[in-house]
Amino acid sequence: MISKQIDLHRLIVDCPNFPKRGVVFRDISPVFRNIHALNYIANEFSHALNHYKFDTIVAIESRGFIVATLLALRFQKGLIMVRKAGKLPRETVKRSYKIEYGSAVMEIQTDAIEAGQTVLIADDLIATGGTALAAAELVEEIGGKIGAFAFVIELAALAGAKKLKEMGYRVHSLAVYD
Repeated sequence: MISKQIDLHRLIVDCPNFPKRGVVFRDISPVFRNIHALNYIANEFSHALNHYKFDTIVAIESRGFIVATLLALRFQKGLIMVRKAGKLPRETVKRSYKIEYGSAVMEIQTDAIEAGQTVLIADDLIATGGTALAAAELVEEIGGKIGAFAFVIELAALAGAKKLKEMGYRVHSLAVYD
């Protein structure tokens, strides 16, 4: 199915003072409700990432699960979940990291990636980069390699994508906000 050109900025809703005063939350919910926008996201990432070699897709909880599922289906790859602490059964490795409003802990199952496998990490948004970097560290800790990152929304002023690029990672974002 060919998707029409979509302006994601027009669908993403700005929510001032959420979750706290002074913050503008970018609500991606209207994008996920729109089949044309979902097709557009899959097509744009398919085009941008088709020359990269990766074995599987890593999804960051929770909205990243939606983005990663689109890409897993498009690229015919499996999907691995990086989740908040305590949400995955069996043996995991954990990583503490800083987020815009505090700190959190994420984990991945130790047998999720075979040594040497290359992954694409997908999430809905990159802000300061703490979540994305923690996911990358988890993948690398269990023997994986990072092929690229895919984000629907990038908050450029918070410099997370810039930080990842400076570390040598490839980053692709569709809707960039200054």
